[in-house]
Amino acid sequence: MEMRKCSFCGKMLEAGTGMLYAKKDGSQYYFCSSKCKNNFKLGRLPRRTVWTEDGRIALKKA
Repeated sequence: MEMRKCSFCGKMLEAGTGMLYAKKDGSQYYFCSSKCKNNFKLGRLPRRTVWTEDGRIALKKA
């Protein structure tokens, strides 16, 4: 089974779950939930969001 990583929060996704977002330039992003997708579309940075994997590392919460 192929495991993918959420492009926003860093959570691992199993095959057949999550959402694929493809931009017009051909880049692909995988999201585990609509919360991650909407935060990405709003232009928010994962490292400034506490609940993401990058955010926990950057803000020294983990």
